[in-house]
Amino acid sequence: MAAVLDEERVEVNGIAYRMPRQPVAVVCIDGGDPAYLRQYLAEGVVPNIARFMSQGFSTLAEGTMPSFTCPNNMSIITGTPASRHGISGNFYLDMATGKPVVMTGPELLRGDSILSRFADAGAKVVSITAKDKLRRQLGKNLDVSRGNVSFSSEFASKCTMTENGIENVLEFVGAPQPDMYSMELSLFVLDAGIKLLEQGHRDILYLSLTDYVQHKYSPEEAEARHFYRELDRRFGRLAELGALVALTADHGMNDKSDADGNPNVIWLQDILDARFGKGDTQVICPITDAFVAHHGALGGFVRVWCRGKATAQQIIDVIHGMPGIEAALDREAVCARYELPPDREGDVAVISTANVCIGASAADHDLSGLKGHRLRTHGGASEATVPFILSQPLNADYRLLAGCNRLKSHQIFDFALNGVAQ
Repeated sequence: MAAVLDEERVEVNGIAYRMPRQPVAVVCIDGGDPAYLRQYLAEGVVPNIARFMSQGFSTLAEGTMPSFTCPNNMSIITGTPASRHGISGNFYLDMATGKPVVMTGPELLRGDSILSRFADAGAKVVSITAKDKLRRQLGKNLDVSRGNVSFSSEFASKCTMTENGIENVLEFVGAPQPDMYSMELSLFVLDAGIKLLEQGHRDILYLSLTDYVQHKYSPEEAEARHFYRELDRRFGRLAELGALVALTADHGMNDKSDADGNPNVIWLQDILDARFGKGDTQVICPITDAFVAHHGALGGFVRVWCRGKATAQQIIDVIHGMPGIEAALDREAVCARYELPPDREGDVAVISTANVCIGASAADHDLSGLKGHRLRTHGGASEATVPFILSQPLNADYRLLAGCNRLKSHQIFDFALNGVAQ
């Protein structure tokens, strides 16, 4: 399983990355709030992660805001903030048409992917994600005809050599097609990565999971504990196969329910309609995707566009000081604070506190999927702190860099490829 041994470097978006000397497996634990690791490290449930942290490197890092899946995965695989790569949510509003635009198309991703640039340089690259909404962006310009692999566990049964660089995936992994709302959807990603590594040489693996478990179960619940135990076992196997394992997350997760277990929601569109009139403003919830049963399209970050007479400042004045609101910022302010692309930002960005979420109109959200469970979701600054763990120690330069700065999660490839002592 020897990897490339020379000192050739690959430049991606202004950063020079060293060709890996061993397989590098970067895992994005979707919804991997640090609270889960604190709980399970204390209980001894995750011995491999504990070993990585003690023998390698561990810290907490800042994720990309808003703390949603798409912006953070794109930051990780480009090594840049959203202001560079342009993906700042699952949706944005196209002012030319007045319609929300899904932000999962590869043509919307700006800049190069670390994965595709390394593949162009001759590295063998694997990109596996749980949900197919990420697969095309993660695999942008990745040539699967040259031995590279790109697929989702959501559509594992439909993979072809032409589209994905692999076929007969269920047979290859030895597992049935996982259900969309299951922990198996994430475990399949890791099992497939392990199988590919067992099969032969791979330089870089990017393995991106889904947050079904964390949306549904708190760290204290048995189902979450079982999930992390299974994750840990697979992380250990990757390391056994000679991979440097790098772990981070796209976002954390917080309970946003009241004392009675009901979602603690601010229905912002209803509030603004009552103040300015229906149609004068438009609230977009950028957490929205095709799979909302576990969060009801409710998160900690929404955008408001002015469609009539109301100004951004007037909207901010209505929202400012409202219980449960952490910040209401105009376009310039939110882009400056969180490194967001201005052309895809609303007139006002609204961020909730840790225990509150924000929706549009109550009539527009289907919360039936939450029945019997407390709402756990993300999107705000309170969910933007994530783990940053490497299974091997850093070299002196990167130890100094880590000691002097609060790291960003999008630096994980830089640290894994350039920062590990060899």
